[in-house]
Amino acid sequence: MSLLQILILAIVQGAAELLPISSSAHVIVAEKLMGLDPTAPQMTLLLVMLHTGTMFAVIAYFWRSWRADYFSSWSSFRTNALLVVVATALTGVVGLALLQVIQRVVAHNSPDFEIEVLFGNARLMSVALGATGLLIIASSRVPQRTPRDFTPRGAAWVGAVQGLCLPFRGFSRSGATISTALFLGVSRRRAEEFSFALAVVLTPPVIAKEAYRLYKAVSPSSAATPAQLLHFVTPSLLGMALSFLAGLAALRWLSRWLEQGRWHYFGVYCIAAGVIVRFIG
Repeated sequence: MSLLQILILAIVQGAAELLPISSSAHVIVAEKLMGLDPTAPQMTLLLVMLHTGTMFAVIAYFWRSWRADYFSSWSSFRTNALLVVVATALTGVVGLALLQVIQRVVAHNSPDFEIEVLFGNARLMSVALGATGLLIIASSRVPQRTPRDFTPRGAAWVGAVQGLCLPFRGFSRSGATISTALFLGVSRRRAEEFSFALAVVLTPPVIAKEAYRLYKAVSPSSAATPAQLLHFVTPSLLGMALSFLAGLAALRWLSRWLEQGRWHYFGVYCIAAGVIVRFIG
């Protein structure tokens, strides 16, 4: 993988991550256009590391507001921690249940099946992008009344929807979770903060899973050498650093779109992107 390819993928990720348009789908399409295999372990790890770079950008960007809202007192921390735990637990339950269904229906209970084989399916990405677009447009039409705060039940709904997003590239996690929060009457700022707080919690286990998958794929019959691991991991680390910088540069502008009531534009874009992905897929 060349430095130019890593740079392109990092810019695509950094520019798209904060938009609810599925940055992973855009990265996968970019990989295909450059002749790369999105389902390869190295590409999967790179995708996760690109998400990690923008995750750190999110932490840097939201830290001040999180500190004020989540860590201002022990009571505030306990309340918000409970909401994050409830949402994450529901994400795990729904995600694992959906994985079992997919394994049974698609792979006929094959023990060697890995969900990553779906990542390169253009038809699935197209449908997922279209579904995200419709969800965003529908949530943008919810009347703005007196904002409500999250309840454990509301957090559970957001977490369950997040679980539905995990197996499908194109079904934007941020788009789906923020839209769900808007349907619940939560303010836009609070919905955005909570959505990305969940992302920060969700990303480390995903990185660990992909690192283990890469470890097994590098040398199936024996333990991978440090040189082999370094050969695969180095491009991903570089991509993570570049996506962090791209995310920081674009984050202020991207976040402003939600606050200025331009949420529905993201939905229109997702639908158009779904059509394009289906066409070039």
